[in-house]
Amino acid sequence: MSMNRLEEVRQRHQRAEAGGGADRMARQHSEGKLSARERIDLLLDEGSFEELDKLVRHRCRNFGMDEQVVDGDGFVTGHGLIHGRQVFVFAQDFTVFGGSLSEANAQKIVKVMDLALKTGAPIIGLNDSGGARIQEGVVSLAGYADIFLRNTLASGVVPQTSAIMGPCAGGAVYSPALTDFVFMVDRTSHMFVTGPDVIKTVTHEDVTKENLGGAMTHNSMSGVAQFLAHDDQDCLQSIRELMRFLPQNNLDGVPRTATQDPADRTDRELDGLIPEESNKPYDIKDVITRVVDDSCFFEVAEHFARNIVIGFARMAGETIGIVANQPAHLAGCLDINS
Repeated sequence: MSMNRLEEVRQRHQRAEAGGGADRMARQHSEGKLSARERIDLLLDEGSFEELDKLVRHRCRNFGMDEQVVDGDGFVTGHGLIHGRQVFVFAQDFTVFGGSLSEANAQKIVKVMDLALKTGAPIIGLNDSGGARIQEGVVSLAGYADIFLRNTLASGVVPQTSAIMGPCAGGAVYSPALTDFVFMVDRTSHMFVTGPDVIKTVTHEDVTKENLGGAMTHNSMSGVAQFLAHDDQDCLQSIRELMRFLPQNNLDGVPRTATQDPADRTDRELDGLIPEESNKPYDIKDVITRVVDDSCFFEVAEHFARNIVIGFARMAGETIGIVANQPAHLAGCLDINS
């Protein structure tokens, strides 16, 4: 390979890493959001990320798109380690065409999903996308169909986790809603089928982005999201913590963690936690944290249907799932949400 060709490859790598450029990256940071590559670096164990299809380019030549070609096409995909265990990951870069899905970058996602299924490893998607790339029309929509298919094939086989880390709309939220766990970032992430402007045009209703698809809306009202993070760093750290409790796939055992918590310990305060009066409430989380290893309880869907408490913990080092009635809310009785 000639030096000119080598230099061209180096420049393409640099352009792929630059994404939409310094100005758009600065705007991303000013909005309290990290770039796609920064997010992956925080999510994965240091130095473990192996990128795939870094130099892929879109093939659209309509509407002036032949003059707007970015290496990587706005999505970063690959595999790496979390706590030493393999995961496959993709991250959408909002600085490149608003993180929109094209035929080319849809194939990048499909590839890592196929590899995750073949190797039995979890899939993590970091979503920051406006939806389908309108310039590509139905070809872009076909890319979503390929992704949705793999969401259903992977369901119950490998864990699928999604993080909504920006203003995601349309197809960019259909896929996350099919996955096992959905994280959202307060104030900077939104997920909706169509945005407030479309709602106003069609139904003449005025609704804010936060009320329509904000993080608290989906955590407390719709139940689509199970985790609420304060910022990008908190979101990515929470995903890393979740992965400590999950098996790699449906044939794998749950992870074990050494504990200094004695198996034969007793807790006298448990005797008095439940009131003698049957109509007096108490917090079931106080019971859970006193029973499990190291008082560590990783709650799922904390803000939704608070009359039921679910989550992960450990006993004697073994990962367990917990489902408990919560007497402190609706007397712990079940309703449709719980």
